[in-house]
Amino acid sequence: MVPFQKVYKQSTQVNVQQLRIEFPNIQGEQLSAALSLPAQPEPRGYVLFAHCFTCGKNIAAASRISRALTAHGFAVLRFDFTGLGNSEGDFANTNFSSNVEDLLAAADFLRASYQAPVMMIGHSLGGAAVLAAAEKVPECKAVCTIGAPATPAHLLQNLENDPAAATPSYSLTVGQKTFPIQQQFVNDLTDAKVSDKLSRLKRALLVLHAPLDNVVSIDEAGKIFQQAKHPKSFVSLDGADHLVSRAEDVEYVADVISAWAKRYIPTSRDDQKEALAKGQVLVGEANKKFLRQVATDDHAWVADEPKKVGGDNLGPDPYEHLLAALGTCTSMTIRMYANHKKIPLEDVDITLSHSREHNQDCEDCDEQTARLDVLSRSIKLTGNLSDAERARLLQIADRCPVHKTLEGDLQIRTELSEQS
Repeated sequence: MVPFQKVYKQSTQVNVQQLRIEFPNIQGEQLSAALSLPAQPEPRGYVLFAHCFTCGKNIAAASRISRALTAHGFAVLRFDFTGLGNSEGDFANTNFSSNVEDLLAAADFLRASYQAPVMMIGHSLGGAAVLAAAEKVPECKAVCTIGAPATPAHLLQNLENDPAAATPSYSLTVGQKTFPIQQQFVNDLTDAKVSDKLSRLKRALLVLHAPLDNVVSIDEAGKIFQQAKHPKSFVSLDGADHLVSRAEDVEYVADVISAWAKRYIPTSRDDQKEALAKGQVLVGEANKKFLRQVATDDHAWVADEPKKVGGDNLGPDPYEHLLAALGTCTSMTIRMYANHKKIPLEDVDITLSHSREHNQDCEDCDEQTARLDVLSRSIKLTGNLSDAERARLLQIADRCPVHKTLEGDLQIRTELSEQS
């Protein structure tokens, strides 16, 4: 057996370390891989990512989702399947079964060199391969599919057949590329069964799929979800295409996966989080800059600063959190009152901003501190409302609890907790 081999490492992003690696498949051919490691000393867990059919590890969706998950604390390994990208071997001799074997070889590499993957993510046919391989990776706790077919043979509908050829000849176009497909691949794809794997998956499952996917029908995602047993979740990627080519869709996918995985993959802060009482908030460092992990007893999110001040802009900044608290509380209060009084309010939108203005009324302030923090709130009420109803709802906005807290006699008490 060819030994595992690390090639070299390179830094591609601030506070993120990326290793370029090779490891052997079952035939001993070297597969090219990239391992992204987060800045924190101990990754939240290792993730194995399988890209879509005929694509490579550096396709935009794979690289962007990997980077985003790394920012959430995961270490992510993505690799080129046999015969693709920088990996050795002949693509024409590969098939769905060999893709599954490559995935298991990648899991073996992580297990031997780092840690076995706790989560496996597959895009398109890579998603079907992940579903087929997961039961043979006992350490895997969570599986996620993106635009994946429940039946691998579903992709055969996209094959182009050359009827004039002496022997069966096929090709498949993905994006802007066309690939020749051999009969053995068609046969293997036809024989591949994933449904029986789903019934005994015994792992948390997240299914993500775009309703307008023109390569793999969203009906396939429905089949995966229906055939799998709980725990399982389904998220619709509205507006996304099959390759998840838009950056905003990639960021959304990564955020959803990271938040969903928290329930099934413990983090280093889970013991602290479990001890949180209702109403308490825990803020911990996610890196040694500005990225922070925020957790309550039931929820988790991140805070950051913009890149112009040294952050990575991976989450709202502190003042955006403050504005969000006021805005959400105002909106909820208006809605609750309108529902109670049967006011025909169709929708409410609130735009907020923070500024500092000179405080003319501050007689005792020196020149440097004579500024007043102002939270501006613009409320848009939609519906067949009378002037009196609009005026009343505007009054109710000032009664929201967060508004009262901010304008009341507020004290912030700070103490040093026991050293851990």
